[in-house]
Amino acid sequence: MTDAVLLESLTKTYDDTVTALDGVTASFPAGSFTAVMGPSGSGKSTLLQCAAGLDHPTAGRVVIDGTELTATTDTAMTKFRRLRVGFVFQEYNLLPSLTVEQNVVLPLRLAGRRADRRRVGAILAELGLADRRHDLPGKLSGGQRQRVAVARALITEPAVIFADEPTGALDMRSARDVLALLRAAVHDHGRTVVMVTHDPVAAACADSVVFLADGRLAGSLRAPTVDAVAERLAHLGDAARGLGAVA
Repeated sequence: MTDAVLLESLTKTYDDTVTALDGVTASFPAGSFTAVMGPSGSGKSTLLQCAAGLDHPTAGRVVIDGTELTATTDTAMTKFRRLRVGFVFQEYNLLPSLTVEQNVVLPLRLAGRRADRRRVGAILAELGLADRRHDLPGKLSGGQRQRVAVARALITEPAVIFADEPTGALDMRSARDVLALLRAAVHDHGRTVVMVTHDPVAAACADSVVFLADGRLAGSLRAPTVDAVAERLAHLGDAARGLGAVA
């Protein structure tokens, strides 16, 4: 199985004093769903931002779909992200003045590509948004807004979808629906999803979990369950407070 995302010795420091990532090496296979977890301040959001090309690592390599982002110019990286990377954020990041359909096709427009209306309609229908395509985001519930964000992430047929706490602002039912959509993107459509979350229930929907602590890898878990994830997080939290060792 090929790697959709490869991180090699990824390091990120701020002001030469704070090390958010400390030589992280990890890979995310194509067609997989991976959750990234860790205590507050462990570096998980920094990892996602560097892996997605939204921030520059201080050192190390990031390779997505065979392209080394850390060896390209900012302009080339931006073009690559627009076509090969999708994003889902906790706060949706929809433009309030654009309709649902206009928000969904925005990545195509920014990349200078024409939207296939049939494909747009099919994605909206699949995500239960067919009857909301002309609505503004302000008329939607939180769960519906996140569905729009997922549709926007899928529209360019990206190699990888990066999701940063995608269920953090949702109620339980909406969160479950969004996680099901992300799983379908992986298992029905062959996308690769890398999701940062603090929620063991959300992490248990992934194929595997990668744990971080103090900017370093702190283990992984395949076929995660809610209890197993919660237990591992508790150990990491204890270790971070100096109360014990990581199991």
